[in-house]
Amino acid sequence: MSAKHHVEMFLSEEKVDKRIKEMGEQISRDYAGKNVHLICVLKGGSFFMCELAKRITIPVTLDFMSVSSYGGGTESSGVIRIVKDLDEPLEGKDVIIVEDIIDSGRTLKHLMKLLESRKPASLRLCTLLDKPDRRVVDVNVDYTGFAIPDEFVVGYGLDYDQMYRNLPYIGIVKFD
Repeated sequence: MSAKHHVEMFLSEEKVDKRIKEMGEQISRDYAGKNVHLICVLKGGSFFMCELAKRITIPVTLDFMSVSSYGGGTESSGVIRIVKDLDEPLEGKDVIIVEDIIDSGRTLKHLMKLLESRKPASLRLCTLLDKPDRRVVDVNVDYTGFAIPDEFVVGYGLDYDQMYRNLPYIGIVKFD
């Protein structure tokens, strides 16, 4: 059972929607005249990717990937195991990995290296939330919705014990 807690609003639905619209417009400009292939890292990234894709005005294709990181202790080593791989090859495609949140960067660094080996025409990274204070490896984030402090956040696909993914805003979990 989850520890006693409550959720405080951090980023309103309106603020999140406005920023995703701006990101979609930027991606549409950056890839004008091209198709873009979005790769969602499940589960959390699905809410953000669907909203982002609706706001991109150039042709978009989608794929999904599920990875787990493993290593000793409670900290991720960043070494990844693919739980669900992509359905389509990436060779020659302009690819954007879509994440809900980036913190240490370990898992993303390994994932980027893996996907780069599949020879996409380009490979960029897009995240709704970025926690730069938690970064332990250098990861170049091309599109960032919001840089946030090191807080436990939920909503818009992010969960606490599988709860709160469906919140239309970003909240901070506060433990009582």
